[in-house]
Amino acid sequence: MLASGKYLDRTRKHGTITLVGNVQGVPAPDFTLQALDGSSVKLSDFRGKAVLLNFWATWCPPCKVEMPWFEDLQKQYGKDGLVVLGVAMDDSEPATIAKFANELGVNYQVLLGTDKVSDDYGDVQYLPTTFYIGRDGAIVDKMTGLLDRKDIEQAVKKTLNTGDRSSSVPQNQAKAEVRAVAVKEVAAKDATR
Repeated sequence: MLASGKYLDRTRKHGTITLVGNVQGVPAPDFTLQALDGSSVKLSDFRGKAVLLNFWATWCPPCKVEMPWFEDLQKQYGKDGLVVLGVAMDDSEPATIAKFANELGVNYQVLLGTDKVSDDYGDVQYLPTTFYIGRDGAIVDKMTGLLDRKDIEQAVKKTLNTGDRSSSVPQNQAKAEVRAVAVKEVAAKDATR
């Protein structure tokens, strides 16, 4: 069951496109993106954790199907070192994205995507697109479109067992959880206005 939405306007100017072809074992490009609470988040801050990096948009129906699965996987495997990061790739205002994430009960960190991060990850053209990044910062797998939950969970388990466990960074998970709560508070305040 592969469903995805193409979102990029093909007339935009691209930067250098990386991650072309088989990306397994390739170091995941580092980035700094703005979180919904306004803080800056670097992928490299999560070295030592297994990262599920999901590119999505508020208007993407398959993305809405996956997001509750990611919430469950964050709850189930967070204690084992899983960090779920959602990269919103639409042009909605941060408050709109925060409200959407809050309504879905998202318990993981949502970041605001850019053309540069799309280019760095191989010109993400279809949503959802998910990268599984090992504890050592190398890409374990890439999946495009809506797949079975069991396929996603298998990829998470594989990612958790890949890379160096010794450099775990538990404070970053705590920061992500605090930010997720802050996003829900921002969305709640916006809803009362």
